[in-house]
Amino acid sequence: MEQLTSEFITSNQSALHLALALLLGTLIGIERGWVARDRGAGSRVAGVRTHALIGLLGGVSGLLAETLTPWAFPLMFLGLSVIALVGWREKVAQSGDVSITGLIGLLLAFSFGAMAVAVSPALATACAVITAVILDNKREIHGLLHKLQSHELDAALKLLLISAVMLPLLPNQGMGPGGVLNPYQLWWMVVMIATISFVGYFAIRFGGAEKGILFTGLFAGLSSSTALTLHFARQSRVETALSPLLASGILIACGTMFPRIIIYAAIIHPALIPPLILPVTLMALSLYLPALLIWYQQRRGDAIDTPELNQNPLELRTALMFGALLTVIMLLGKWLREALGDTGVYLLATVSGIADVDAITLSLARMAQDDLNIASAVLGIIIAASVNNVVKGAMATGLGARALGWRIALPMLASVLLGIVSAWGTMFFY
Repeated sequence: MEQLTSEFITSNQSALHLALALLLGTLIGIERGWVARDRGAGSRVAGVRTHALIGLLGGVSGLLAETLTPWAFPLMFLGLSVIALVGWREKVAQSGDVSITGLIGLLLAFSFGAMAVAVSPALATACAVITAVILDNKREIHGLLHKLQSHELDAALKLLLISAVMLPLLPNQGMGPGGVLNPYQLWWMVVMIATISFVGYFAIRFGGAEKGILFTGLFAGLSSSTALTLHFARQSRVETALSPLLASGILIACGTMFPRIIIYAAIIHPALIPPLILPVTLMALSLYLPALLIWYQQRRGDAIDTPELNQNPLELRTALMFGALLTVIMLLGKWLREALGDTGVYLLATVSGIADVDAITLSLARMAQDDLNIASAVLGIIIAASVNNVVKGAMATGLGARALGWRIALPMLASVLLGIVSAWGTMFFY
């Protein structure tokens, strides 16, 4: 009885898997058929029915490979490839279209059918859906290539180089004085910073400033809030009437630093999030709320130029400099903490925050994993963020119009006070 039950379940599973193989082939066939829907019957190498049957054939080959002979799949795949090549040659002879996309889609439909039976139904379904999406977005993908500039492609390839090639090769162990330097973790931080800059750059590149000053400020904050601050401050001198809107963009860009801090903490040391939430939220809101208020009061639909950011945000030299900065901060942090205790950490955060917040945030989060007190790490991060925003506020006030300066100075001051006081308060609970 148990054997009959087991055979019944097995046969039902096989039937379901074969049905899925048929459906996956049909999915790809529908997309292919839609592309060639205006052609007459018999003028296509393979339509909906052919793709559906090929998906089923792939499922059958996977089932036969499991039950009869492992040669079933490769032999059927080879036979299908020969038939598909013959059909492709006939198509080339008639139309002159040398594209092999349809041929590859045919072979993939067969392979997905086999995967649904012999490997993983979920994986086969995911692959088939992704394939259909890629096939369906031919125009968008080709259009993207026309929009992509050479230095942007170079940046994408360099991001792959530092993440997919270099990162796995680095040793994942502590080195240097006190084992404070971990090459793998240091370089992983470099990759994370580069990725965020990459995303922010292309958000501005394809979204454009015409989406509004808030959009520009938000995504410029992911890439370079300092560049946006300098650009908008100078622009306020030329177009004084736009100073309030420009001020709101600067505040949004500077406020975007705080969600980044939470992201870093969540990835590197999640234990930092509870004590960070209050000061980071207060500091962000003290910048975001005035920015939104100014924007609603002053918006007038004028176009705002996109800030001029680095043409290549992922130059390898920049990544190496950031890695070197992280290394120096980690070593200085170890030495200052041994020499001055937590006071040394705060001194390091103050100096580092003048130029950059990301490096000191990543360094303190990494140190908190070892022997640095969580409350001290949080206060150090807030000090660095406060100093950095004060510096950018001073830039805006000194370089921008008066109408821009005071609209930035007051929220910045409130942000610093709220952040320091709330971070200091967390020290009594952690």
